[in-house]
Amino acid sequence: MPQERSRHAARTRRPWRRLNRGDLAILSCGVVAFLSLTFGSPVFQQGQLAAHVSAPATAPMTPAALPSGNAAAPIAVTGTPDATPAPVQATPAAAAPAGPQLPAAAQPVHIRYPSADVDAAIHPLDLDGAAQSSRTIEPPATKDGYWLTPFGIPGKGSGNTTYIIGHSWEGADAPFNHLSSAAAVGDRFELDTAAGTITYQVDSITTYVKSTLKDSPIWDMVPNRLVLISCYTEDPWGKNVVVTAYPAS
Repeated sequence: MPQERSRHAARTRRPWRRLNRGDLAILSCGVVAFLSLTFGSPVFQQGQLAAHVSAPATAPMTPAALPSGNAAAPIAVTGTPDATPAPVQATPAAAAPAGPQLPAAAQPVHIRYPSADVDAAIHPLDLDGAAQSSRTIEPPATKDGYWLTPFGIPGKGSGNTTYIIGHSWEGADAPFNHLSSAAAVGDRFELDTAAGTITYQVDSITTYVKSTLKDSPIWDMVPNRLVLISCYTEDPWGKNVVVTAYPAS
């Protein structure tokens, strides 16, 4: 009986061995097919999603897709890179200050220089050739000023320096007596001409030995410069005082 039971058991186990060996591949395929039918679609979709995410993006980012932090703004916010830039507006250079408005060049007729106590009529003074070349000029002995006509004419269109001369006398009244002691750089005074009034501002005050005046730079041709010349009050026989001025702005 035990032997018979053993042979039966052997006969019972052999078919399972043959099934495991022969049908293992079929059974495995069945399991795979079952799993494929049950889970294959989600797994496949996830595989597609992973492939889509890992693929390089070709569409521009939108604000919702921006990472947090200090990331740069998307192109849609800042403008397209190939857009034509707006032209840069150049800042205009500062305009040069305009010069003073002057009346037309005309004969001077009166000078008023309050701080130097000058208030005098002006008369034209013609010079001969010798006086012009030697620059040795003696005005008439009056209390007026004199305009040297061979040189410049004050006003718009002037091409040379305008010269006005007058006497200074020690111990007596004279038109330019106080130029030596009272004139100062920065002073303003007025010159009336036949075409209008010009305001001048003193640029320099210089004292010359009379013998050197003829060779000094005061005789250079400078348009619209005005030069007042008189004797130096403290040494009227040996020196001259020269006041240089330009039209004031």
